[in-house]
Amino acid sequence: MSPILVLNGPNLNMLGTRQPEVYGSDTLDDVLALCARTAARFGREIVAFQSNSEGALIDRIHAARGAESAIVINPGGLTHTSVALRDALVIPEVPIVEVHISNVHAREEFRHHSYVSPIATAVIAGMGIQGYAAAIEFLCLIASASLRRVLGP
Repeated sequence: MSPILVLNGPNLNMLGTRQPEVYGSDTLDDVLALCARTAARFGREIVAFQSNSEGALIDRIHAARGAESAIVINPGGLTHTSVALRDALVIPEVPIVEVHISNVHAREEFRHHSYVSPIATAVIAGMGIQGYAAAIEFLCLIASASLRRVLGP
């Protein structure tokens, strides 16, 4: 099965140093190691990409079509502002899980709206970096269930 793409948007490269009272002390490398370990439990792999540039994220999403089987995305601040990112996410035609480390609904009002949520298969917020592991596990489980439906008992 194709790998799962783990996308991280603007400022997530600063995890561990940026507002640890909100985002914790784990780094992006810690997040990716957790994702890789979780995927490996299901015999799967991840491919990771982070950018502070909306255009680079969109180009990477385009490249996922036919190459990756699912997407875990933490769009960062683009969650609340980018119709272009939302439009790109439908192009690969794969399941998408939107992840936020903090509970965006308990924060500033502008963080309550997401352009990604309406097209996501699932949304996880407020679980810290464990939300990424939950997203990977969910995607592996739904892929296994889909495969069983195709192959039969």
